[in-house]
Amino acid sequence: MKDKPISDELRELLWRRSLSDAERLRAGDRPETQAELELEARLNAALEQLPAAPVPSNFTARVLQAIDLEASRPADRGWRWALPRWMPRLAVTAAVVAVSALSWQHHEVVKQRFALARSVVAVAESSALPGVEALKNYEVIQRMGEAQQPDEKLLALMQ
Repeated sequence: MKDKPISDELRELLWRRSLSDAERLRAGDRPETQAELELEARLNAALEQLPAAPVPSNFTARVLQAIDLEASRPADRGWRWALPRWMPRLAVTAAVVAVSALSWQHHEVVKQRFALARSVVAVAESSALPGVEALKNYEVIQRMGEAQQPDEKLLALMQ
């Protein structure tokens, strides 16, 4: 009750009964609070002059019966009611997943393109291939790298 402003406390008192002079002094010398309380007092007086609404004699019994009926009814929390409530959330989640997947795929394609471009640049900057002349004598050049077997007959004759 300490957290409420004084005007709210006095307004709640005014709903139940008229304010005493001491309670009116609690409102202080703020004209806006005094005006609000005066307006509230006139509204309460006008509401008290209204005639009571006609209520059937079994009104209380009907209200209690409706409460019991609602309490005894099982709570239907199936998919039929949950789906419309969750549909916007599912749509937003699906959109986020789709955008993320497309972004990831685009990133991978760009990464592969950069790798391909780097390899093309590396091949272009590497030393040139040997000319056609070297390829004509390929068999001779290949045999030059092999170790020659000593000729046994020649060695025997030389001894």
